[in-house]
This record gives sequence, C-alpha cells and structure tokens, in this order.
Amino acid sequence: MKTQFSEIITTVEQLREVMGYPSHRVTDIAIPKLDKHCRAFIAKSPLVFIASSDTNGNMDISPKGDPPGFVKILDDNTLAIPDRPGNRRADTFQNVLENPKVGLFFLVPGRGETLRVSGTAMIVRDKPLRESFKINNRIPDFALIFYIKEAFFHCAKCMLRSKIWQHEQWESIDDLPSLAQTMVDAANLKETVEEMELLIKQDERENLY
Repeated sequence: MKTQFSEIITTVEQLREVMGYPSHRVTDIAIPKLDKHCRAFIAKSPLVFIASSDTNGNMDISPKGDPPGFVKILDDNTLAIPDRPGNRRADTFQNVLENPKVGLFFLVPGRGETLRVSGTAMIVRDKPLRESFKINNRIPDFALIFYIKEAFFHCAKCMLRSKIWQHEQWESIDDLPSLAQTMVDAANLKETVEEMELLIKQDERENLY
C-alpha cells in the first residue's frame, strides 16, 4: 500500500508561493556551450552521472568513471564518453535510442561545486574515436556523443550538508550488505553469497577495461 499524503503541491504557483523565485545571479549562469571553466572542470572529473529516460518516462541514472578527463571535449558543444565493459543492461543506450534527451552531472573529488549539462545524445562506433579511449590495450565498443544545450555550475550546498568529501564524518558502513548479498536476495540466485563475491572479483580483475 502506498503511503498517503495530505498536502500535495500540484501547480507551479503553489510551489513558488512557498519557495519564491531564483535571482538573476542563478538564472543567468546557464550557458549554451562550454566555456573555459566548464572545460577545466570536465578535465579534472573522474566521475559523471548520466540521466536518461525512455519514451514512457521511465528514468535511469548511470554512473561512468575513469581517470580524470576521460570525457573528451570534441568542441564547444560536443562531448564523447567511452562505454566500458559492464553488466550489459545498457539502460542508458536503450533509452537514448528511444529518447535522445540526456542530462550529465560531473563531480570533482574535493570540490563542492558540480557541473550540470543537458542536451541530446547518440551512440557511435567510429574507430578513431574509440581508439582514443584505449586503456590497457582495450578499446571500448561504443562511445556516447553528447550535444550540449545548456551547462551551468551548481552551488556546493549539497556537498557541505552531506560532508561527502570529509571522510572523518563518514558513517560506518560495516552493517551494509555486500553487492553479492543484494544480488542473491533480489534475484533469488542459486549461487551462494560467497560464490557471487568470487564472480564479482573475477569480473573486476578480467573485465574492468
């Protein structure tokens, strides 16, 4: 049974009555292409989150990580992201084939600000581009090309509140289940947790790139 609520916001007017409106200092910072600050941030970022949806509005957010600067800047409005070996779900790719509208969220360790970029994407297999992403002699099978519509820096409040970069503030994670445990429980796998942990470690050793 769904949790029921009594005070639900259903219109923009209701929202703004409580929240108010952003100042021009916030609304005017969105730009239609990468500037030197965006370029510098992307060059230092080892992690980007990709938000996508299918034509029915089903959402997905997928993290992509590699050495800093792994997202290539092809020009002021075009980025390229390598697709490394994974679990083959291909949620982002399947969504892009149905609905090319995509959002990116770049992080840089130690920095509170984040970079938000929105636009459209397509999947390519151009060999010279894929070869430029080679690591450990492994070339990705695909690259995601991202055409920028809007980019802007997001303030550090969420990072300050969460203390995400302050490891001395981190909660203990000793009581969290392992990935293997979550997989066995969710899918009722025939493999034991110990067997799944071995398979995960083997996959990390052999298929990281």
